[in-house]
Amino acid sequence: MHHPFFGKLLVSIATMAALGVSSPPVSAAPILHHVHGLAFTTDGKALVVPAHTGLAIYRDGRWSLAPGPAHDFMGFSVTIAAIYTSGHPAPGSPLRNPLGLIKSTDGGKTWQQLSLYGEADFHNIAVGYQTNVVYVINGGANSQMPEAGIYYTRNGGKTWKRSESVGIISPITGIAAHPSDPAMVAVSTFGGVYLSRDFGRQFRRFSREKAVTAVSFELDAKHLLFASEGESALVRIALDGGSNQSLKLPALAPDVVTYIAQNPANRKEIAIATRKRHVFISKDAGNTWKQIAREGNGL
Repeated sequence: MHHPFFGKLLVSIATMAALGVSSPPVSAAPILHHVHGLAFTTDGKALVVPAHTGLAIYRDGRWSLAPGPAHDFMGFSVTIAAIYTSGHPAPGSPLRNPLGLIKSTDGGKTWQQLSLYGEADFHNIAVGYQTNVVYVINGGANSQMPEAGIYYTRNGGKTWKRSESVGIISPITGIAAHPSDPAMVAVSTFGGVYLSRDFGRQFRRFSREKAVTAVSFELDAKHLLFASEGESALVRIALDGGSNQSLKLPALAPDVVTYIAQNPANRKEIAIATRKRHVFISKDAGNTWKQIAREGNGL
């Protein structure tokens, strides 16, 4: 049955994984025309942001573009071994549009077509950091997805199953996959965070009933981080129902957080992106923040 709210999806995803980009960036000062995710590299030395003209890299206090095709990347999620994304091919590319689900294991130099090539442009992708289970929010019918909704694949896009999404009663703003439990997935909505432990078959509300704009799992696999509209802090909530913790945010109002990333090499380091394409990094779990992009322009 078609879920009544999938037609109202916001373009948002929170990602908490990381992938190494081993080669040095080749081009300077990319402009972030849009931001559809962000992640730290495995070694923790760089932040990666999917951009309109390729992968933008922030390393050693400077922005540049990573080697590889200048695709217009949309949905974006990374694991310990690969980058998963979707979007549109670079100008002049012989590739069909849209790209479907694609994957890179060399930091974005080359890309492998996995599924729905020429059919799907996913703006919302979440992949388990250790499991490689891919969740997407699909906006319309294609050859493997008969209707809109949340779908997942456990075999790299060869086959997809639709999550029934029972219990979600608010429009979805983002999605996150648990780093080690393939069956656990969370969504942020206008009415709070919803959590499923059965591949999205059933969800229950896991936070206060308030508009949530970004959600992600911590790499310890024991906590969620999420951001709510109008709030001045990230909320860190234990999956076992333990106490919550607030992590201070920079002054953003009326802007909101749309993506959250955690550094796997230093888990006190957090990066956020906002709806206005500001990007901030905190090295001390939110006590202090440094702005590294303003309205898509690197600082």
